[in-house]
Amino acid sequence: MTPPSPRRGPRRAAACSAALLVPMGVVGPAGGTSSADLVLPLVAVVTAVAVAAYALVRRRLRATMRTTPGGRMPTVVPLDELDQRTRHSLVETDDCVRTSREELGYATAQCGEEAVRVPAEAVEFAAAELAAAFRTRHRLDDGAGPARALLEEIVARCGVAGRCLDEEAAGFDRARALERTAREALGYAEARFRGLAGRVAEADGLLAGLRERYALSAYLPVAGHDERAKDRLVFATVCLNGAHRALDRGETENAVARLRAAEAAVDQAAVLVDGIARLATDLATATEKLPTALTDTVRDLAEARELLRTESTRADLRGRIAYGESTVEAIRREPAGKGAGEGGSRCDPVGALRQIEQVSAGLDRALRRTPGGSRALARLDRALLTARSTVTAAADHVTTHRGAVGAEARTRLAEAELRLAEAENTDRPPVPAPSAALADAREADTLGRQARQLAERDVRAYGTPYGEGLETGGAVLGGILLGARPRQGAGGPASYGGPGTRGRRNAGELFRAARPPSAQEPPRTGSAAPPPDP
Repeated sequence: MTPPSPRRGPRRAAACSAALLVPMGVVGPAGGTSSADLVLPLVAVVTAVAVAAYALVRRRLRATMRTTPGGRMPTVVPLDELDQRTRHSLVETDDCVRTSREELGYATAQCGEEAVRVPAEAVEFAAAELAAAFRTRHRLDDGAGPARALLEEIVARCGVAGRCLDEEAAGFDRARALERTAREALGYAEARFRGLAGRVAEADGLLAGLRERYALSAYLPVAGHDERAKDRLVFATVCLNGAHRALDRGETENAVARLRAAEAAVDQAAVLVDGIARLATDLATATEKLPTALTDTVRDLAEARELLRTESTRADLRGRIAYGESTVEAIRREPAGKGAGEGGSRCDPVGALRQIEQVSAGLDRALRRTPGGSRALARLDRALLTARSTVTAAADHVTTHRGAVGAEARTRLAEAELRLAEAENTDRPPVPAPSAALADAREADTLGRQARQLAERDVRAYGTPYGEGLETGGAVLGGILLGARPRQGAGGPASYGGPGTRGRRNAGELFRAARPPSAQEPPRTGSAAPPPDP
């Protein structure tokens, strides 16, 4: 039924009035009735009918358009409010997927893949929906498509992903059965902890070697990883010891909550330690590839100088050549991973490969050429090395600081990972041409660096999340503990699940400060004392 239009009300009232005039007629003097005697009653009747008709139309319109039991008209969410909602949904859903994958790893080791097959499929489905939501957000940031439709799509996809994880949370708990197998799971977590503790000392020495051999820009992505890893392991130690004591007292719920926090902390410590080792490998590989890259670039520059004599070259070719020659000369002056060179300078081999690819891409544009053949494949190999190093370092930073990182950095990271995957695709059709893969690799590298910068900005704005009487600052910053605010303590650990279930192991005030900071007291700095045993 088509909703009636309010404008039809007056027309219906007029029609009713005309119908009344016909039977009432104006009786002449022969009937003994004067027309003047009927004017006032007629006006009253017409007015009453018009008001009644209009009221009837309004009631029918409200009934037709009613969307709630109270009969309220549908509310249109303001665009800026919808935008904020999407940002929150992206961050929350991303955290849910990351945490679910982390605990799924422990459950797989404990129970086997088949026991957690359905929860694992739910995680992959949620991750796919989240990736599509991030892709939509990136399109929105680029100004592609109507804003409201894209924002509503993001909210819808995040909602589907979150509900999928929420629906599987109970089944996951039954499969893992932590309340029944807490001591076994605690033993596995302690074994991982001990293995990782030995690697932290090795990472210290490895990072010190990177500082000696390379420029600050080369090892900056992992600067401080060793200290952050130690911070997570200190927190894990407190949680593991507390879990043992809680089990001895028969407090299974508290023990499981502490165990989950320890597992997440050990996972993040592993990410930090692995990041140091991976960057050391990347820098060594880049150092080996750098001489060949310089030789290829010098040859390209020589060929470009020969083309300066032709009229078909672009006007900016001369400038591209000059930039390339100065870049090559600057890289050659820096020792490739052999300590300080002239004036105390050190090399950044990954950064040098990035600069060389920028020179080559500039020559491509100036010469209107499409790279191909063996040279293009060699360039692609180097560009992929640079992009992988950048994107994985950004991903590690977001993972270990996700309690503070917002939607913008995560969106850039998701797009960088997508571009990198497309550039690396060599077996699934359609396989990209070398020129297309090169473009994707360069874009992944750029987006990865942007993601890292935005994440660092968010962490600086978040502040230092150390509450009084707690050693949970790193756990709060890493999103291991939920419901946290700077200097206000932290809630329980995150678990497998969506927004409605991931905080189910809160265990009351387990991770909160014993005494909240006084408003009159100045904020304290430095390390705080460990939390009291509940």
